[in-house]
Amino acid sequence: MKTAVVLLPGLNRDRDMIAALTKISGTPPVTIWQTETEIADDIDLVVVPGGFSYGDYLRCGAIAARMPVLRALKEKAERGTRVIGVCNGFQILVEAGLLPGALMRNASLKFVCREVKLEVANASTSFTSGYTQGQIIRCPVAHHDGNYVADETTLKSIEDKGQVVFRYAEGTNPNGSMNDIAGIVNEAGNVLGMMPHPENLIEAAHGGDDGRALFAAALEVAA
Repeated sequence: MKTAVVLLPGLNRDRDMIAALTKISGTPPVTIWQTETEIADDIDLVVVPGGFSYGDYLRCGAIAARMPVLRALKEKAERGTRVIGVCNGFQILVEAGLLPGALMRNASLKFVCREVKLEVANASTSFTSGYTQGQIIRCPVAHHDGNYVADETTLKSIEDKGQVVFRYAEGTNPNGSMNDIAGIVNEAGNVLGMMPHPENLIEAAHGGDDGRALFAAALEVAA
């Protein structure tokens, strides 16, 4: 499976994501700059990593979502290509209209950087099939605007359709997200957005490998 990582000014987790995809798939991902207007047909998975694209001006992800590469990414996603957005990447996918809801300032109004517990709320997606339903995993977070919110109708819809795939568990919600939501997929199930950083917990050197199964499932390789 051929992968790609989107590069935008201000993102600072691109190297972590490139390293994770390389280690798990055995092949370095292609990198795609902000001005690209097309994404090759043979790319099977595109990842938008975390950071602070364009300094988080206006709103987190708002400027990035209007770059040419995001228009190309939206077209790829609509054709069924798998897409993952982590942290700022999640914010960008929401701003681009690829995922519902919004990500607001943390309830504490403070930047949060620590490990949390996640419950696998839906283990039947192409990103979570390497976990078991209800499994609790560890994952680090590092964000200032990770408070997931949605109107009542949208929230009911994503819950009813099984689009919530990760929840903060055991009282570790770091940002006040509604229903402890940490990660969601689109209705088609091929676009995942999550605030925690699974790429930073994939091997013993990280202190654990709880995030590895997510990428292994998305890449269709052995965990």
